[in-house]
Amino acid sequence: MTDTEAGIGYGISVEMTDADNPVTWFFIKEAKNTNPPNETTETADATHMQSPNKTREFIDTLTDPGEFSIEMNYVPGSATDIYLRASKGKRKLVRVTYANGCQLLFRGVRTGYETPATMDSVMTATATFKVSGEPTLTAPTAPRNLIAPVIDGVAKVGSPLTVDWGAWAGASDFEFQWQAAGTDIVGATGTSYVPVTGDIGDIITVEVTGANDDFSTMAESAATAAVVA
Repeated sequence: MTDTEAGIGYGISVEMTDADNPVTWFFIKEAKNTNPPNETTETADATHMQSPNKTREFIDTLTDPGEFSIEMNYVPGSATDIYLRASKGKRKLVRVTYANGCQLLFRGVRTGYETPATMDSVMTATATFKVSGEPTLTAPTAPRNLIAPVIDGVAKVGSPLTVDWGAWAGASDFEFQWQAAGTDIVGATGTSYVPVTGDIGDIITVEVTGANDDFSTMAESAATAAVVA
């Protein structure tokens, strides 16, 4: 008997770029559900006069790669909203990165963008793309930091600092190391840190390391102001 390797969708990231000029990738924020391409292979009737036992025979023909859809929290006028609205009529290269580092890459054209709103639930948006060509699934890759970690709080003795570790692609586990003036603080490896008297005058940063089963990547936060008493 072995342990299951099943997982949930938490940690998936979706990025897009112009298929004809794939230079800058855009991170789709606040994604809630993704429906990757679901291919369907068509068949043709190849039955002939000598088909065994008068039973129809079929051969496979072309494969339709299907559609891709992504549902997200809808923030009117946000960068994601503007980007998806501007995507109409443009071929996009889409990169779906799973928490284990595998990437699903495919091309598609936006065919729909729905932004319903109701009184009693969070506003959501759904973008739909018609997939063109065969998607490619890569082997696990190194985590990528999409939005840098940020320290929240006031750099003051006795005042807690917490880290928002930003957004990552291909990371399932995280480790933290707080630093004062660029030097590791012994034992400060959690998501929060309370400055002490010895930190007065030092800037505080935190290194966040995102990892999957095969790789790890470190990203450092911006520094706080110098710690005050």
